[in-house]
Amino acid sequence: MGRKNEEIDLTSGVHCRLDELLRESSMTLTRLGELAGVSIVNLSVLKNDRAKAIRFSTLVAICRALECEIGELLVLEKQVLNRVANA
Repeated sequence: MGRKNEEIDLTSGVHCRLDELLRESSMTLTRLGELAGVSIVNLSVLKNDRAKAIRFSTLVAICRALECEIGELLVLEKQVLNRVANA
């Protein structure tokens, strides 16, 4: 209750590049879901940067299906990198 006027940062600073990687591999979200064993709803949450957490097993399954590294899928947003560099 004491946080009424404070700005609360709900973003993690992590961007999921799922949309870009799907485009690069010409794969649909539906096909990725089938290959990775992940629901379309969960993939959509990731794709739209609304995820608050991800299980390692899910992360590995997605990366295997997309044939990518974890660092290609999840990246720090530029403003987070700038804050770290200026600290």
